[in-house]
Amino acid sequence: VSAARWYVQGFGRRSGISTNLELPEHLTRLPRGAETALFRILQEALTNVHRHSGSRAVDVRVVESDAKVILTVKDYGMGVPREVLDRFWKTGNTGVGLAGIRERLKELRGFLELESNLDGTLLRATIPFPSAETKEREAPNAVLVHDESPHALPLD
Repeated sequence: VSAARWYVQGFGRRSGISTNLELPEHLTRLPRGAETALFRILQEALTNVHRHSGSRAVDVRVVESDAKVILTVKDYGMGVPREVLDRFWKTGNTGVGLAGIRERLKELRGFLELESNLDGTLLRATIPFPSAETKEREAPNAVLVHDESPHALPLD
């Protein structure tokens, strides 16, 4: 939480993009690797906002819900071009940034949602809390947790 606060505030100063950060007062600790992955996803998402969106503002939110942590990054820029989103939904590839986010989430059995239009882009990264059983076995081919929403990209 403190690293996210520090990074988002610094990002706002460096980029000139107005930042709004919403964090829970108390967030259940994740394994170190999961926390690091979430931080890297946050960094990449904000880098994409700065490089590609043209947005003057970004909202970052972290919530804990139903045994999972959800990171959302919402900008108010020009959106991701339709053909780029279509390619991403079909192949999972658009560039190094989203591919990196995808791989980090895959390792954590999480999922990624992207919604975009001319009013901006919403990136939502969801990571399940590891169960006691999962912590014990850490099977490399474990079943992936994913949402059934039409905007979710299961990482399998």
